[in-house]
Amino acid sequence: MKQSRGWRRIGLVWTLAALWALVGAAACGNLLERDRQVRPLPPQQTADRITMVDRDGPVPASAEARELARVRAEGSSALFERHLGVLAGKGDAQLLRGNTAKLLIDGPQTFAAMKAAVAAARHRILVEFYIVEDDGVAAEFADLLIRKAADGVNVALMYDSVGSLGTEKAFFERLRAGGVAVCAFNPINPLERPGHWGLLQRNHRKMLAADSDVAFTGGINLSNVYAKGSFGSGRGRPPAEDADREGWRDTQVELRGPVVGALAAVFRESWARQGCEGTLPPAPPPRVAMPGQRVVKLVAGDPEQGINPTYTALLRAIDAAQRSVQLTMAYFAPGPELIQALCDAARRGVAVSLVLPGRSDVKMVLHAARSRYAQLLEAGVQVHEMSHVVMHAKTAVIDGVFSSVGSSNLDWRSIVGNNEIDVIVLGDDFGEQMQQLFARDVTASKPILAEQWARRGLGQRLLEGFARIVEPLL
Repeated sequence: MKQSRGWRRIGLVWTLAALWALVGAAACGNLLERDRQVRPLPPQQTADRITMVDRDGPVPASAEARELARVRAEGSSALFERHLGVLAGKGDAQLLRGNTAKLLIDGPQTFAAMKAAVAAARHRILVEFYIVEDDGVAAEFADLLIRKAADGVNVALMYDSVGSLGTEKAFFERLRAGGVAVCAFNPINPLERPGHWGLLQRNHRKMLAADSDVAFTGGINLSNVYAKGSFGSGRGRPPAEDADREGWRDTQVELRGPVVGALAAVFRESWARQGCEGTLPPAPPPRVAMPGQRVVKLVAGDPEQGINPTYTALLRAIDAAQRSVQLTMAYFAPGPELIQALCDAARRGVAVSLVLPGRSDVKMVLHAARSRYAQLLEAGVQVHEMSHVVMHAKTAVIDGVFSSVGSSNLDWRSIVGNNEIDVIVLGDDFGEQMQQLFARDVTASKPILAEQWARRGLGQRLLEGFARIVEPLL
């Protein structure tokens, strides 16, 4: 009951916010002008535009060249060069070298890894989630954070005041009393922290960083809906009808290396801009300076700085795609330019495939996505729906060399209204892992066939039409 009351309160807030935003959103039109002829920079110009850094700052040109040569050697060198040139052509190509990136599938695997990282922390723990519940998994984390604070570890927690609206204030007060610095992002009550209020700008990021050694990001919140995995068998096959329906399908990534410090810096900036109480300690030295070989780009979206850069990077990567586009997306209502980019890619022979929810906690977004199916299917895009669980992941892998994992959805709120955080991992090795995970999701999903979809009923068509009208509010 408590959780359902919380969701009703959140729904009321978003209803008021939607009414408030209606006039402005109706005039939005397309999100941005799309250059359909993406021209990657040639290798020499790409090298001139790239800034490669590690924990000590920019690396010498010779070290940068060695790193890029190593990633090329993983396999599809021409495709890697093409997508690197696209990133550089956008004018934002700071890359972090020396990292590891490990995919974590669903809540149980993710929570176990995050608890282990928190337990091992000796200096600093930074926690940031859109939803923090007050029982189950979140209560276990609260106990662990309080114990670490009692041991002298500096602990800071930021939560979104709308996303966590159903959580009792006493939960956060207990954390504060236990020595944890706690901050609500853009409090709903404008008097709670004067000067930091914005009902339509939400903090949708999911991030945890322990010391300077390990960090996590992706789509998973501190919520009990993740207490069970999405595949009871663990073999990538959907469970029996109506079995295991409580688990949510989501993806997180465990990161080690210089990217951890970059994520912590984004947290510190947000903490300072929000006027949060408590001084965050300086970053401790990492136990291992460069534990791996992954080249990563960190992408932090903030609506005060314009359209989410994850969206623009993804749009350009789709336009540059030559072999494959594979998207797994919880909320898919992106507007016409990305839909057209997917259709254009399919028509030029790229294998474009989507795994989308067949059931959702936000029904109107589901119908908005379905309103695009006929256009996508006609162009040759393969669409699959996952219905045995709630599919909540936000991932992309393009040409096997451009992989994205994070908190960003493909809906208007994520693109223009939320703080988001994502990582782009370059290279074939991680891309192959992403493609294997995508194939597993396809196996657990139902294909949408054009002939069958054309026979859907009038009720479904009316829902799609209404959802298309209100799409900019979703």
